[in-house]
Amino acid sequence: MSGDVYESLAAALDRLPNGFPRTRSNTEIKLLQKIFSRVEAELAGELRGEMEPVDLIATRIGVPADTVGRKLISMAKRGLVWGGSRDGEARFRLAPLTVGIYESQLDTMDEEFATLFERYMNDGGAKGIMEAQPSLHRVLPAQGSVRSEWILPYDDVKKIILNARHFRVRRCICRVQQDLLGTRKCDFPVENCLMLSQVDRAPGPDDLSQQQALELLDEAEKLGLVHTTSNVVHGLSYICNCCGCCCGILRGINDWGIENSVARANYLARIDDSKCTGCGLCLERCQVGAISEADGRHAIDSARCIGCGLCVSSCPGEAIELERKRDKDIEHPPRDYGAWEQTRLRNRGILS
Repeated sequence: MSGDVYESLAAALDRLPNGFPRTRSNTEIKLLQKIFSRVEAELAGELRGEMEPVDLIATRIGVPADTVGRKLISMAKRGLVWGGSRDGEARFRLAPLTVGIYESQLDTMDEEFATLFERYMNDGGAKGIMEAQPSLHRVLPAQGSVRSEWILPYDDVKKIILNARHFRVRRCICRVQQDLLGTRKCDFPVENCLMLSQVDRAPGPDDLSQQQALELLDEAEKLGLVHTTSNVVHGLSYICNCCGCCCGILRGINDWGIENSVARANYLARIDDSKCTGCGLCLERCQVGAISEADGRHAIDSARCIGCGLCVSSCPGEAIELERKRDKDIEHPPRDYGAWEQTRLRNRGILS
């Protein structure tokens, strides 16, 4: 191991599919110093994007395996690395900044951390991470906003819940961060991120029943929040309920001008002028400013619409519907996280 450990860690993070772009302000180094001790940064900078056994990591860096193993277990508990096992052998890899390390700091985030992260995103971190494709997140249409014969299987948010076995509610780290900054513009609830598992988990204080998880989705839609999840078909582990003022993914569109910061649903909202009463409810509920009003008439900017369906579910005159895009315009998510990573690495020019 040589050189500045935080510079090496930054380079390692940027070699991951999610990316960790450098900025002129160098705020990202201060952010890493806030999260990682020097010893942790030195070890993490030697990790890769694939799971490796402890013995292999220890041999590569010249440190005893038991020392490396203990440190990696400690770091995994804090979300700095990801761990698992294969054939009874512990394996570890470097976690990406987001979605990964950042979200795992929910319970330890303070004002300094929130400020550094905000500065990093504003200085170019957001563009560097979110402009690469495929997007980190994808939009799930609101329940019942798409005709049953049109909805694609992976877009059915209710079915995703019904197919999961364990549920837990979590605070929204985006709203927590904005609260710490004192810049939050909304009063949406903080505790409404839904964690999912396809297998049974040990009971916890924040567990929900399946019915409670469905009720959480209902409440989020009533409030006007956008469902988003991992941009994959299989292996979903969360559903976020996002607002355009706090959510980093939607702020990509609203604040940072990143057109494809989120993978849009394969549907577009259409307004039937003959049914529209001009009440303006759709205008209020759109989280990405895709609806405009002029002379009492409302129009949808199809280039900005993300297909969330919140305008459909709330329209009192049933004047809006989601139409499925043409087959040639439909973009299917990657099969799973592994496929997502491989595609992103190729698109970023890291993998041929």
